[in-house]
Amino acid sequence: MKILIVDDNQELAWAIRIMLEDEGYEARSARDGQDGYWAFLEFKPDLVITDIHMPGENGLEFMEHIRTHNPMVRTIYMSGDLDSFWSPLEEEKKRYPVSLLEKPFSKGELMGLLSGVAT
Repeated sequence: MKILIVDDNQELAWAIRIMLEDEGYEARSARDGQDGYWAFLEFKPDLVITDIHMPGENGLEFMEHIRTHNPMVRTIYMSGDLDSFWSPLEEEKKRYPVSLLEKPFSKGELMGLLSGVAT
């Protein structure tokens, strides 16, 4: 499975990428929505893991652009403050294959979520 990680915290994106690669996933990371958009077009991932709070456009806005190319791309939104986006996230979950991951999270939580998403 190919996974794109988009987070303005490059240390966290790098750590997630290393965790995923250690588990056999092919992973790339991007620093924001704009960088993530171009990475998506080039890499064509099966899953996007994106932070919600990012400079420029947030993760939900970023995914709107991605969904013009692949409406059903599986997505994991991560944030330390999911409550601020609860209503739009609930709408996303009704329309698309979406999961939520609250920061901070453990490797076990991420891998457990991925095992459910990969099926």
